This record gives sequence, C-alpha cells and structure tokens, in this order.
Amino acid sequence: MSQARALAPFAALSASYFAHIGFFNPYLPLWLKDLGFGLVAISVLTSVQSATRLFAPYAWGWLSDHSGERVKLLRYGATAALVSSLGLWADLGFAGLLVVLLLMFVHTSSMMPMSEAAMAHLVTQGGVFDAKRYGRVRLWGSIGFLVTVLAAGAWFEHRGMDSFPAWTVGTLLAVTASVWWLPDRKEATHTAQGASPPVLPLLRQPPVAWLFTAMFFHVLAHIFIYVFFSLYLDSLGYSKTLIGVLWAVSVIVEIAWFFTQARWLPLMSLTAWLLLAAVLTTARMAWTAGWPLVLPLLVLAQMTHAITFAAHHTVCMALISHHFPGQLRGRGQALYTVIGYGVPGVLGGMGGGLVSSAWGLQAVFWCGTAAATLAALAAFRVWGLQHRPPAGAPPG
Repeated sequence: MSQARALAPFAALSASYFAHIGFFNPYLPLWLKDLGFGLVAISVLTSVQSATRLFAPYAWGWLSDHSGERVKLLRYGATAALVSSLGLWADLGFAGLLVVLLLMFVHTSSMMPMSEAAMAHLVTQGGVFDAKRYGRVRLWGSIGFLVTVLAAGAWFEHRGMDSFPAWTVGTLLAVTASVWWLPDRKEATHTAQGASPPVLPLLRQPPVAWLFTAMFFHVLAHIFIYVFFSLYLDSLGYSKTLIGVLWAVSVIVEIAWFFTQARWLPLMSLTAWLLLAAVLTTARMAWTAGWPLVLPLLVLAQMTHAITFAAHHTVCMALISHHFPGQLRGRGQALYTVIGYGVPGVLGGMGGGLVSSAWGLQAVFWCGTAAATLAALAAFRVWGLQHRPPAGAPPG
C-alpha cells in the first residue's frame, strides 16, 4: 500500500473531526446565549471540554499504550459521542446539558491524541518526524474546519441557532464513519515489549519541563480566543457571517502553513519557532484587546494564526515525538492534551467567564496578552537550553 493510501483514512478523520470542531467550538457560546444562559454559565459549559482533557486523554492514552488497540478505542469513542449528542435535542436545563457535554467530550477529547499516536509510524522516516507528510494530513483538518465555520456562520445568521444540535449529530456521524475506515492495526503492547518506561523522570528534565510550561501559557492565551472571541465580536455588533469569516481567515492561513511548512521549518530550529509563535501570540492578543473595531488590524491578528497555532502545533508534535518515543508515545500525546489544553482550558474558560462578568469581554484578551508574554519567556528558556554551550566549552 502506498503512503498516500495509508494516510488517507487519517486525513478523512482529521477533516471530519475538525469539521465538527469548526462549527461546534465557535458557535457553542452563541447557542448557549440563545438558550438564555449568562456569561458565567456559558463559561462553565464551554469549559467542560477542557475539563475532560484533565483526565480523559491520559486515561485513553494509557489504555491504548497497554492494549495496543488504538483504532478500536477510537471507534468506540466516536460512536459513544454520537449517541450522547442526541441529548442536545432535549430540554435538559443547565445540569442536564452539562452531563450531555461531559459524556460527549470524555469520548472526543482523546481522539486526536490517539489518532496522532496511531499515525506516528506513517509520519516518521528513520525515526525522524516528517513535517511535510504530517502537514499534508493535518491540513485536511483545517479544510474541514474552514468549510463548517463559514457554512455554519451563514446558516445560523439566516436560520437561527435552533439547528445547532442537528449540526452536532451530523458532524459526529461523519467522524464515526471516518474512524471505522481506519485500518484496525493492533500495536505491540507494553506486556509484549517489557516494562513500561516511566514518564515522571522525563517531565523533570529542564527542556521538557520548560516546553510544557511554554505550551501551557501559549494555549491559555488561545483559550480566550476559542471561548470568547465569537461572544466578543457579537457584543461589538459584528454579524454571525462576519464572525465566521474572521474565523475562516485564521484557518485559511493555517491551511497554507500546513501545506508549505516543510519549506519554512528548516529555516530555524524548532525551539526558535516555538519562541516566535509565543511572541506573535502576544501581539495577536494585544491587537484583539486594544483595537477590535479596526477591522484590518483584526484580520491581521487572525492571520498570525499560521504561526501562533499551526506552526506551534507542528513544532509541539515534533518535540513531543522527540522526547516521548516508542512506548511513551501515547502518554506523551496525552500529556500534551492534558497540560497543553486541559488545565489551561479550564482556567481560561472559567477564569475568563469571571473576568468578563466583572470587567467586560475586552479584559479577557488583556489576560491573554499576559499569558502569551509568560509563554514567550518560557519558550525563550527552551530555546536557551537548546543553544547553551556544553559544559567546559569556551564562551562565545
């Protein structure tokens, strides 16, 4: 089987999963607002996704590492999420809706880490991460996101938010079909390969500890975009169609990056890209907070997504693959989701809700500016550790 044919099912999963995310994440806050929930309730409900990332990805990663059955677990997770999503049609109130979202996210929050781990052997060459091959798969996720964020924005603008549950079920149906297309390849388990290598000693190593610190604050800044950007623009009078277009701008440049990243990544070290992404995130948050009504500047801020998200994501994948090889792969991907998205997602969603209730939505993006600044400081430390001369070497 050719490499292209082997990667096609993973590209389909990426496309369908991010097509689901492309409408769900930007418009969930607006649907909840349409249901009559306030800012604090919206922040709690949108934070459920991040809360599940505190435990679900690592639990699924551990199970997949020990069983070798990544594809079977993906099939179960997608099917369970699809069934759970039917509850969105019921009038359940805050508590019932929280339970439905919790069931959905427990089963979807680990899909990409397990998929990345299952695909790892196809996007490495001689043990080296192949950015070009990985980018050609991941860009289909960006295309899926682009299609639904635009289509859903136009649809909800003209038809209202009542069809949000139908969009959820339809996109999760596509995800379920995609995971059943994946080849059911069982990997060697820890029992077969020997004792499982411990993770904690790796996390204590300065390059790894500072990498996760940088990821934490970097993603925390982006959480304010994911949760509050649509609400922020809506409060400023932007139409749902224009909100969708601004989301689409970020995804278009993301697609361009993933398609061409093999050309750009060799220009600098991975840690230098990590630092650049954090610096640009600081600028992006400041522009969004300070000049949200200057549309050209807001478009420029969204265009930095090519580096602040796409380049950052690829760099993190490559560094995680480097630091967590072999039997550590599943847990490394899970830790990226837990530390990089779970904890900052909960803090950003819940904290942002409290901040916005007290000082307005604009204040949330100033908090994002501060988080991005801390990310840049941590990324600078990662870069410095890589470029530090060996002990005993002469200065200069």
